[in-house]
Amino acid sequence: MSETTLPQDDAVSVPAGGSRHDAATAELARQAPQVPARVPDSAGLRLLAVHAHPDDESSKGAAMMAAYVDAGARVMVATATGGEEGSLLNPAAGEIQQCHRDLTGVRRQEMAQAAEALGVEHVWLGFVDSGLPEGDPTPPLPFGSFATLPLEQAAEPLVRLIRRFRPHVITCYDESGGYPHPDHIMSHRIAVEAYHAAGDPERYQGTGEPWAPQKLYYDRAFNPGRLRALHWALVEAGIESPYEERLTRWEEGDRPDWLTTHEVTTQVPVGDYLEARDAALRAHRTQVEPSGFFFATPNDFLREVWPYDDFVLVDSRVETSVPEYDLFAGLR
Repeated sequence: MSETTLPQDDAVSVPAGGSRHDAATAELARQAPQVPARVPDSAGLRLLAVHAHPDDESSKGAAMMAAYVDAGARVMVATATGGEEGSLLNPAAGEIQQCHRDLTGVRRQEMAQAAEALGVEHVWLGFVDSGLPEGDPTPPLPFGSFATLPLEQAAEPLVRLIRRFRPHVITCYDESGGYPHPDHIMSHRIAVEAYHAAGDPERYQGTGEPWAPQKLYYDRAFNPGRLRALHWALVEAGIESPYEERLTRWEEGDRPDWLTTHEVTTQVPVGDYLEARDAALRAHRTQVEPSGFFFATPNDFLREVWPYDDFVLVDSRVETSVPEYDLFAGLR
């Protein structure tokens, strides 16, 4: 399903009654779930998700991974950095004394708990968090941090992992990084590099037998079409929408430059796995507030309106057609 663009003179909020209400109702009907209820049996298939920091795997595609694990696939998360530059984002977690002397160690423990909640395998690629520089002018990134490395140096551990794990499908961020954190952008770059290079015996010699993954996807967690559909459905139900302010800014032209326009090609049914996603998010208790944005829409509501995770098919070495409802389409 592709995104839907609102007319520029339409307000985002849709009051009850009237033509705009009817238009919103019709749009919701058009976007009503048409996908299968679950992913098909996936025994023997392997998926690798490339992420920048611990907690990213739980906020982007987590329910998808839990769905495929339950369907019999092997799913691995590769985390590029240890999140060393992260801050304590959930004040309630401040009571954990270790946070104040070893937040990185706590984040590693949280990552293990999140992986267990999702049922995935996990590997650290071993790079150092670059942080998110702020200021004018922006200060340089820390020497030797992930985003400062030459591409081939940064991609080599991922190529090695691909040649060992032999995934059929790789998921990663788009060219903006999903949002413009230097480590997210570098995660995108190494994923694309490794996807294309891992099957070439002339490249990255000494990192294992070549293996060519068959499909590459960008995660589309911040799909504007999804936010619009959820917003309209909340308004329709008389529930305050947490998306209104953001959507209003976008419709008024204040759309962030990093929000790419890739159209969704693939929607994976995840309605039965939203609680697994929530458990993984809550495992990252230093980074995720239990009352925060990720939990703003009740799961029963999500199951009714948008029970899938969205992806963009970027490259496929097998025959497939879009729209897809399965990341392994064409591989069975």
